[in-house]
Amino acid sequence: MDGRVVRVRTILLEDAPALLALHRRLSPDSRYLRFFSAGAALEAEVRRLARPSGPDHVSLLVEEGDDVLAAGSYERVDATHADFALVVDDDHHGEGLGTLLLEHLAAAARRAGITELIGDVLANNAAMLRVSGDLAPGVARRLGSDSGTVQVRVPTLPDEAALAAVGVRDRTAAHHSLRPLLTPASVAVIGAGRRPGGIGHEVLAALRAGGYTGALYAVNPHAQEVCGLVAHPTVAATGAAVDLAVVAVPAAAVPDVVRQCCAAGVRAAVILSAGVDPLTQSEIVRHARRHGMRIVGPNCLGVVNTDPAVRLTATFAAAPPVAGGLAVASQSGAVGVAILDAAARCGIGISGFVSLGNKADVSGNDLLAYWYDDPATRAVALYLESFGNPRRFAWVARAIARRKPVLAVKSGRSEGGQRAGASHTAAAAATDSTVAALFEQAGVIRTDTLGELLDTVRVLVDQPLAAGHRLAVVGNAGGLNALAADAAETAALTVPALSPACVERLGVSGTAAANPVDLGAEATPEALAGAIRAVARSGEADLLLVTFVSTRTNDCGATLAAVGAAVDDCPQLPVAVVVVGAADAPGSLGARRVPVFDLPEPAVLAMGRAARYAAWRREPVGDRPALRDVDHGTARGIVQRALAAGGGWQPADVARSLLACYGVPVVDTRTAADADEAVRLADAISYPVAVKAAAPEVVHKSDIGAVWLGLADGAAVRRAYRAIGMAVGAARPAVTVQPMADPGVELVAGVAHDPLFGSLVMVGLGGVHTDLLGDRTLRLLPLTDHDASAMWRGLRGAPLLTGYRGAPPADTAALEDLLLRLGRLAEDFPEVAELDLNPVLAGPDGCAAVDVKLRLAPVGSEPDPYLRHLLRQTAGTP
Repeated sequence: MDGRVVRVRTILLEDAPALLALHRRLSPDSRYLRFFSAGAALEAEVRRLARPSGPDHVSLLVEEGDDVLAAGSYERVDATHADFALVVDDDHHGEGLGTLLLEHLAAAARRAGITELIGDVLANNAAMLRVSGDLAPGVARRLGSDSGTVQVRVPTLPDEAALAAVGVRDRTAAHHSLRPLLTPASVAVIGAGRRPGGIGHEVLAALRAGGYTGALYAVNPHAQEVCGLVAHPTVAATGAAVDLAVVAVPAAAVPDVVRQCCAAGVRAAVILSAGVDPLTQSEIVRHARRHGMRIVGPNCLGVVNTDPAVRLTATFAAAPPVAGGLAVASQSGAVGVAILDAAARCGIGISGFVSLGNKADVSGNDLLAYWYDDPATRAVALYLESFGNPRRFAWVARAIARRKPVLAVKSGRSEGGQRAGASHTAAAAATDSTVAALFEQAGVIRTDTLGELLDTVRVLVDQPLAAGHRLAVVGNAGGLNALAADAAETAALTVPALSPACVERLGVSGTAAANPVDLGAEATPEALAGAIRAVARSGEADLLLVTFVSTRTNDCGATLAAVGAAVDDCPQLPVAVVVVGAADAPGSLGARRVPVFDLPEPAVLAMGRAARYAAWRREPVGDRPALRDVDHGTARGIVQRALAAGGGWQPADVARSLLACYGVPVVDTRTAADADEAVRLADAISYPVAVKAAAPEVVHKSDIGAVWLGLADGAAVRRAYRAIGMAVGAARPAVTVQPMADPGVELVAGVAHDPLFGSLVMVGLGGVHTDLLGDRTLRLLPLTDHDASAMWRGLRGAPLLTGYRGAPPADTAALEDLLLRLGRLAEDFPEVAELDLNPVLAGPDGCAAVDVKLRLAPVGSEPDPYLRHLLRQTAGTP
């Protein structure tokens, strides 16, 4: 956790000599604590570790460069448990390597279906007990069979306490790792040319002009002096310990420069150079990681830290930003320039700026972890074109959004509808819908444009959070007030009438005091300021918008000064001001820096986004409740047998059996291979019955005449069977026979798996309304009880579930339980590629799925949200 870059990988047979050397370096005390004996057979232990990893055995090592620092393994003892063991070099105790290894072992075990790692530890092995405690404060411990040992039991799926501990370690590591990049004590600009206008020259000039507080070096083998600094032929020739290298050389020279930096012990590099091909980029990153060096770029604009103790302006952007509370990460240099330029024009101060470029190494996730604890950063703005590990983003962003706003513009929205599977759930989980679900769950404020993002930042950065959604509008312009009130509806804000007591304090009569409060064009500065104070102190508004139209008959300067003083007297409310008709209107007013807008609609929409974020902050985090009646072992057998048979769309009985393992209620369903069997099943069920095509690949069965309902006798069943055969083009189609279900609200629910984002759970209006209305919500895993409740409450059709127009309300607790069980199934089995329950009938006595479609597929190597690891990316890699 000291920020050094180490590699965790599977142990190979050729690692045996290094592993043996590691064990031989252990002190006698360390050997005793590891093996319960000082005379352990080290060669046998190394052979155990070096044998090939498989479903029942995994062994990992930690290496830094060519040095093996630690090793660990687990051995399966039954279907869901495995024994684990760790060893760490004596010289590297206390550095977090054991905890890191245990994290990776738990992840590997989780993928293998193991739910718990078990280790016997000597009672006096304080270091190992600390490692397990670091991994999760709630790790179970009990005395072993020998009173001198303690049995440690580590769940492989982290709970909230474990995730909180992971978050602390993650942020600590990020801070240490990125300090040389963002708070370097020394910077070398490599490729600093003598002539102004070149990238290297301009970055060096910007660093000098910005007053960088550390040691600054110019590296140019063809010059003696650049920007008044002595030029050195290489970074090593500076003779100094360089924290950060800013690389501005031709693409072909970048690999050699990176090797020189690694050899000289440079700890971070910003590669401005464009044109580095993907293969070369991968080699550069691989070499840098072997030497513990972090990289931003290539093909980036640079980095900025406005902290007065640092004043780092390592960028060739036109103008340095002013100091403030907004941290910015942009995947595009051009968009980064646009954000900095717009921020300067509207008075938004910047705490830090990182142009990510190709994201070869340092990612937005790293920066979010770093800015979490940065006291200068009060909000974070992101421009994203792709995700490296969106599952980790969701987890990290949710943590930081709980303490400071995170805003994002994500490009590529128009491609969202291109991905669709053969189920309603997969079609709903298209790329942009998935991104929207990710942002909503993580509390990220998503905007369509950069302008909207900056508008919202202005409302949030220097102001308190809104306590609710009530907007008061006060001003001297009735037309602007009316436009603001109209915009409030779009922004999900209310504009309530003010109480008689508040109106009396305003001293305004009639509809002018109704809210919006129209003081009239002749309003004096004192009148406007008094109205602002009266409304703000009334407790009847959560947000305040002030409108002012400057004319030849009023004193613009005096009025704006009065408004600024008034809003400073009301620090409890977020405020925005709209000024029209003033050619030189300021960007903000008062010591609070209340933002000034030139039109009411952008101001109100920004306030609406801020209010929704504040509401999200007030919501409980939620828990992953314990679910009864889950048979994980039987479910794993069903999935493994189905995958061994080729996977794909599964017969209805397989889908129902898997759902039964997780307690998901399904209407009694039986499958018939011919008409006679269909009649026998219908007779056994009792009439009326429903008969449907059993083919799982058919999505809209009712559209083609493959669903027959309310069949009263055997003859009707035979007619339905023949009609279904004609609809699907089969002489003897497989059909399902069901009793007619009790009426209820028709919903659709399901799971779709994305290799990058993970599994999503969906619920929406079902039956024939599914595609027509598109009323559905999505959530990523893990699903909490709060998520399950928010999912159905977020439907436009939610009133149908709560007793619309006198209908009996549905059992929403049962619906939430169904969604949680689907989420746990998806969490345990990412092999569930598509699961579609349509319809799900939700009624007063519970809910049950009527039709079920299931597709299983093997899962390859996918991102793990809980592991600390650096993604090896190339240009264009998502």
